[in-house]
Amino acid sequence: MKAFIIEQKITPLANQYRVFAADEAGSKGELIGFAHQKRFAFREHFDIYTDETRQNVLFSVQARKVIDLGARYDVLDANGTVVGVLGKAFKASLLRSTWNLFMPGREDEPVFIARERSAALAIFRRIWGILPYIGDLPFFLRYHFDFTRPGGEEVTGTYEKTTLLRDHYLLRAEGELESQMDWRALVALGIAMDALQSR
Repeated sequence: MKAFIIEQKITPLANQYRVFAADEAGSKGELIGFAHQKRFAFREHFDIYTDETRQNVLFSVQARKVIDLGARYDVLDANGTVVGVLGKAFKASLLRSTWNLFMPGREDEPVFIARERSAALAIFRRIWGILPYIGDLPFFLRYHFDFTRPGGEEVTGTYEKTTLLRDHYLLRAEGELESQMDWRALVALGIAMDALQSR
């Protein structure tokens, strides 16, 4: 099993995330990446560096289009080679946030789907977001995602919010998800599911 802890760092002008290795119990290990994404960018792009000095790019995430409801994002290694493709499932996300994972060069069908676990909580989150004044406050309940094969029910990974007010997550991958998907694509999706959730 692969596991990662993703923690947002509060800053005024950019989304920043620390990525840590984790063990099976979810205990934090060494820092393995630091993500920096400028807010209000015309075209979504963010880099994940080896550490907080931001000297060496580990991998990057790049949107293919400026505006796209069913956005696709390429996950690129340090040499610019695509190691995974992420896609927001626009229609499915109207009720429950849903993301697709694709293999490079094989985008006719996702190999895995990450879907918000609780439909009831997903609807409540949407109502919360449109309420006057209340919608400006942080959502106070933890919400989680499960990874499955398209049309399947077996869970091969999870993405769980671990704190109430801070954006801290535990990402776990096992079985086929662990063996078939590049870990950089999984971490990129974990960051995107927070940073790009409302896009």
